[in-house]
Amino acid sequence: MAVNTRFATGVHALLLLAAEPDVLQTSEDVAGKLNTNPVVVRRVFSLLQQAELVESQKGPHGGSRLARPAKEITLSDIHRALDAGGIFHTVSFPGAQQARVTSALDQVFTSVSKTVAKELEQITLSQLLKKVSKKAPR
Repeated sequence: MAVNTRFATGVHALLLLAAEPDVLQTSEDVAGKLNTNPVVVRRVFSLLQQAELVESQKGPHGGSRLARPAKEITLSDIHRALDAGGIFHTVSFPGAQQARVTSALDQVFTSVSKTVAKELEQITLSQLLKKVSKKAPR
């Protein structure tokens, strides 16, 4: 099974943009800081731009920055932009018993997804930036 890391990558990238809100950062800049390929960052930025969370300028002095203040962007906004599918996915197997299991799992997954969505809605990019910017205790 493949793991989708777009949400985590997007949060990391947006935190970098939020740390320097007035600076245009290229996908190469961000990719270098995240130790990933610039193509990965460009794909994530493209989705974030479609969701109006990032604005980008092309050209030799171009780059990307947040489209609005970090305090107005929630983790839920980022999740919706990057992971349009559900958090969990069920598989249908043949048979009455398997159908009951799938139905029960769907109910659990729906409940958990609502809880996760509610939590993501409560956390802004600004709050997360403050949390990660605190110095580690000695």
